[in-house]
Amino acid sequence: MTCRKSRKEDEMRPVKSFAFAAVLLLSSALSAAAQSAREDIEAALPKFMDAFNSGNAAAVGQLYTEDAALLPPDSKRVDGRKGVEEFWQGAIKGGMKNLTLKALEVEESANLAYEVGAFTLDVPSKDGALSTLAGKYIVVWKKGDDGTWRLHRDIWNLGAAQ
Repeated sequence: MTCRKSRKEDEMRPVKSFAFAAVLLLSSALSAAAQSAREDIEAALPKFMDAFNSGNAAAVGQLYTEDAALLPPDSKRVDGRKGVEEFWQGAIKGGMKNLTLKALEVEESANLAYEVGAFTLDVPSKDGALSTLAGKYIVVWKKGDDGTWRLHRDIWNLGAAQ
């Protein structure tokens, strides 16, 4: 007894192959997009640190969206790129320096991504001595029409990251 495939099975083979290939392409494209977001965000961190540590609040501000918001601890919400720039200028003028940022986790969905990270920052005390503070943060990044990821929402607090 020979087993013959039905005509319908023969007709469905290309459809199944196409569907399988489409799923593979989509999953690799999504993986590449997620990897790209992580790479882009991790590449932005040194730019943020360099701008802050060199005292360039305007360059820090350019890393944020026009409608960005900061949610600093024990402070009012800061809205807009100009407000963000002024906030960071105040921190720089206040003697804060040696900022380090480390991304611990980055996840992306469409044109938004979130980053969970840790930071250290040297802050002057009343007597002028520097103390190193450590903390953790979450940033919501937004991908602009130009393909650039920018900080959209930024919140942080003090304490060990893990």
